[in-house]
Amino acid sequence: MPQTATVTPPRRRLWLRLLGSVVGLLALAIFFLMIDAWTAFGTKPSGERLERIAQSPQYREGRFHNLLPRLSDGVSFETTWEFFTGGSDYRFPNAPLPVVTRTAADFAEPVPDLRATWLGHSTLLFEMGGTRVLVDPVWGERASPSRFLGSTRFYAPPLALEALPAIDAVLISHDHYDHLDLPTVRALAAQVPRWIVPLGVGAHLEKWGIAPERIEELDWWDETEVRGVRLVSTPARHFSGRFVNDRDATLWTGWALIGTERRVWYSGDTALTPEFTEIGHRLGPFDLTFVEAGAYNPGWTDVHLGPEQAVAAHQMVQGGLLVPVHWGLFDLALHGWTAPVERIRAAAAAAGVSVAFPHPGESLTPENYRSEGWWPTLPWKTAAEESVISTGLPDSVLAQIPQP
Repeated sequence: MPQTATVTPPRRRLWLRLLGSVVGLLALAIFFLMIDAWTAFGTKPSGERLERIAQSPQYREGRFHNLLPRLSDGVSFETTWEFFTGGSDYRFPNAPLPVVTRTAADFAEPVPDLRATWLGHSTLLFEMGGTRVLVDPVWGERASPSRFLGSTRFYAPPLALEALPAIDAVLISHDHYDHLDLPTVRALAAQVPRWIVPLGVGAHLEKWGIAPERIEELDWWDETEVRGVRLVSTPARHFSGRFVNDRDATLWTGWALIGTERRVWYSGDTALTPEFTEIGHRLGPFDLTFVEAGAYNPGWTDVHLGPEQAVAAHQMVQGGLLVPVHWGLFDLALHGWTAPVERIRAAAAAAGVSVAFPHPGESLTPENYRSEGWWPTLPWKTAAEESVISTGLPDSVLAQIPQP
């Protein structure tokens, strides 16, 4: 008996072709995006660098660890889905922001005392006794490995890269894209003599063209000196990684800058941790603290502070004037873009803490700073409506979190 061939109906053949075309185009797009981002992924530590890392008390079982376990870091399908589909209706500014545009002439003369300039997010220029230190410099358009995908800046850099004064050292807190920016590193590679970073981060820098002799990698409590300013790596509670295969392969840190007369602390990205009290005892009191206040979420309590805990961290390290950072430049969380500073203002008032709110690009000193808000009035959730408290904290630390 002759067999009858199975014939795919024309309509089904059309749908199969369309599906194949869509899958092919998607695969091609992913391929080109990976090529575009590949260099920005950096590289994992190896060889002698990895041997030194293995000696760190923070490193075991092939990765770095926090002193308090990280029980929650927000890496879940639900949070990721909400990031792309939901969140606050006010995550982006709807009008130009009052950026203070700076020029090279503004920084032509060395500062004998202390001056800090907030250049957006966590990018800071510290001038202490004639020494200039640039922290977490990000001039790139996106907080992303790709030129085509990822959060874009709310405003252009207040100071052009070519207008930067001579920098004595760059400090990096950790290797996430909103703190370690490939385009900026490459632009500064030839002109910055010293790159001072946490353990392992030097592997990225070397891959991107920074000479090994210009790189210094520090563990927590390690320190170095730049033209009379002590730079001390201070404990933080966070994580690291730039690709799927390098989670916690490099260390994360805060930084204390200690001059002959003035002291500054920068938290880096961190959750609340009891070690902040030890930082205050060993290195404080600080004239200025620059503390991460934005990109918080109830699911990220063990990797980010949030506003109320930022005020607690400031008090624990014995800070004088608090300057909130890590907000107002990139959309990196689900809250409204002004929510971090509204909650900081309320928490600081409840705790009796002095707080500065510089415009992007604005300089300040411990005695001369802007204390009034400059952002629009938008809806935001209070601490009571959206609590953000790190896990595993002893009662002595919990008691220091203000309740506005």
